[in-house]
Amino acid sequence: MNVVAEQPWLWAGLFAYLVATLVAMWGLSPRLVGSESVQSHRHERIVLGAIVLGVLLLTIAIAVRWVRIGHGPWLNLFELLMSQLWSLGLIYALLYWRLPGLRPSAAIVMLVMWILGSWVLILEPADSYFPATYYNVWKWSHVGLGKVFLALLLAGVGLGGVMILRLTERGRRWFRAMPSDGVIDKLAWRLMMLALVFDSLMLITGAVWAQDAWGRYWAWDALETSAFFTWLLLAVGLHIRLSYKVPPWASGVMIISIFVLAFVTYFGMPYVSTVAHKGMV
Repeated sequence: MNVVAEQPWLWAGLFAYLVATLVAMWGLSPRLVGSESVQSHRHERIVLGAIVLGVLLLTIAIAVRWVRIGHGPWLNLFELLMSQLWSLGLIYALLYWRLPGLRPSAAIVMLVMWILGSWVLILEPADSYFPATYYNVWKWSHVGLGKVFLALLLAGVGLGGVMILRLTERGRRWFRAMPSDGVIDKLAWRLMMLALVFDSLMLITGAVWAQDAWGRYWAWDALETSAFFTWLLLAVGLHIRLSYKVPPWASGVMIISIFVLAFVTYFGMPYVSTVAHKGMV
């Protein structure tokens, strides 16, 4: 595989994310102070700094590719993953900075991020063609809202993972510095409520763009159907959470299930479908 200009910057950004992942995991280990076992928070600045550095390096990678091929990285799977790693890192860094209560869950979130990073490393950085239908403000609103939606889901996955892992003795020890499961559960579903807002707006702007691009608002193609089912599952999950007393671990399972469906919608459907959407997110 030939190395293109943006790849060294991409690799450097992914290395920064790897550092954030490893430091976040290391920070879960309690350390002895005198005769007591305590959990330090000093590593959190390193984690945040590494995420921000990764975002900056990925910004350079995107800019270099943009200049080289003449448009942003929005079409093939390599480009989609690179741009998603950038937006997920940016939004999660803001959440990590502003919501101290979720910081230990970075060990889960950054691990998911680095799985995506490992995937992009094995892809061919092929050039892509920018179709005329993409010159539309509604398309960019659609994409931006979708990126925020996925980042909020990912933050929820971190909290959901904590609630599941706390079923074990080791999980309770790792995440003992976090608030109670009840507090985590409320924060996770507040993120899910925000995610539903952004998902709804994403579907609306996508429909308006589809009308401008192809003369129809909705066609029930593979991607649109999967996106609708993701929205429906999220809405049902919120209804269940608000209407019934759901154990924290079950909340975690619901949140992760929603993320898995969203993941398939974003990173799978556009590339197995032959519809007009193909290659679009």
